[in-house]
Amino acid sequence: MQLKRLIRHLSFAPWRVRQAFPHATLQAITQAIRAAEQQHGGEIRFAVEGALDLPELWRGLTPRARAIEVFSHLHVWDTEHNDGVLIYLLLAERDVEIVADRGIHQHVDAAAWEQVCRSMEALLRQGQYQAAALQGVAGVSALLARHAPLKAGEKRNELPDWPVVLRL
Repeated sequence: MQLKRLIRHLSFAPWRVRQAFPHATLQAITQAIRAAEQQHGGEIRFAVEGALDLPELWRGLTPRARAIEVFSHLHVWDTEHNDGVLIYLLLAERDVEIVADRGIHQHVDAAAWEQVCRSMEALLRQGQYQAAALQGVAGVSALLARHAPLKAGEKRNELPDWPVVLRL
């Protein structure tokens, strides 16, 4: 286990998540997700976590593996067309991971998701948390609009739009 990573996570104060993502920012993300989901058939979930716990760090849990756990926990996979997408932020590492369900993953190249992640991470490094989140929702939405278009007469909302803040 890397000592630097351990210290970064264990010293990350929970109030920093609330500071970076206050209620107004969570509302803006919710509105962006609602608007985005009117443009395509996919479902977007957004989750932010401050830091990992000591047992997770000890076993070497990566941000990607944690994002997959959160994807499962939030039931992002539980949509009719298997087109749910999770945007996961791990603030202690300023890392963004996107996990897409199999119905959309087979159509979108991993490099496209990675590009959305890297552009969000650049904004996170600058402390522009709301801008990073909104850019991420817009980027995922653009990919979903291209690969999971809204079918005529279909307006469904299978997953909650409100962002999830983990472990406060």
